[in-house]
Amino acid sequence: MSAAQRPRAAFATGLATLAPDAGLGLRFPHQHHFIDGRPEVAWLEVHAENYMGYSAATQTLERIRNDYPVSLHGVGMSLGSPGRLDAKHLERLKALAHRIEPCLVSEHLSWNQAGGLHLPDLLPLPLTEEALDVVAGHVSRLQDALGRQVLIENPSSYFEYRHSTSSEPEFLSALARRTGCGILCDVNNIYVSARNHGWSASAYLAALPAEAVHEYHLAGHASVALDGQACLIDDHGSPVAPAVWQLYREALRVIGPRPTLIERDQHLPPLPELLAEARHAGQLLAHALAEPCAEALP
Repeated sequence: MSAAQRPRAAFATGLATLAPDAGLGLRFPHQHHFIDGRPEVAWLEVHAENYMGYSAATQTLERIRNDYPVSLHGVGMSLGSPGRLDAKHLERLKALAHRIEPCLVSEHLSWNQAGGLHLPDLLPLPLTEEALDVVAGHVSRLQDALGRQVLIENPSSYFEYRHSTSSEPEFLSALARRTGCGILCDVNNIYVSARNHGWSASAYLAALPAEAVHEYHLAGHASVALDGQACLIDDHGSPVAPAVWQLYREALRVIGPRPTLIERDQHLPPLPELLAEARHAGQLLAHALAEPCAEALP
């Protein structure tokens, strides 16, 4: 059995200490609030690439880490690209994880590098056995390097490949079985992709292996006209839409309560508005946890 086919069930994670509560994506304009005022939120997540190298930003993050659990969310590993992972990028991520001791580490089921070019978007993969082999090998190397489980996030997508042989939840399920990785279920991405491609978001949730899902993301999206039709774009530039909140409630029923993050990357509002969204997610989590049939966090 190859390394990419061996489950990593023994990897250490932060799941045992991170309760199913609501967190917030930490962005630079809001850093000082978490140092000076220590607002009430269960945990924070940062984009790992913003803190690679021992900079002033990294020192600030270390100070914040003293008061909040911090998750590292990668956007540049390009797990779907053929060939080797970027060794320097991987080493920088490993060094950052050693300094921050994150509660969770996550990356995307996507690619953004090809032929030495770095593309400005996270692009979807053809969902084939060949692509699964590539991604599983990269996820295994990533987990081996970090010595811990990594969560893989479902992408938002604006096109599909005709030669795909499986659905996205089937692909993620197979990846989790092969590598022992977890799944970061981005509820907004499911909603965006389902609307763009005309498939069922509810069926997607039902097809995910609940035991492998360890985190949710919630974010806003935009609608643009493309060839005379509406296309949803996962832009993280607005509040979570009512339809996405509803799909999140469904996820809590179908999969169970998990740590949940509010993401905003554009048009940042004052911090209290984001904290209010996190509180709302926390209330929904608390309600789901109180239900007799609600699942416990694995």
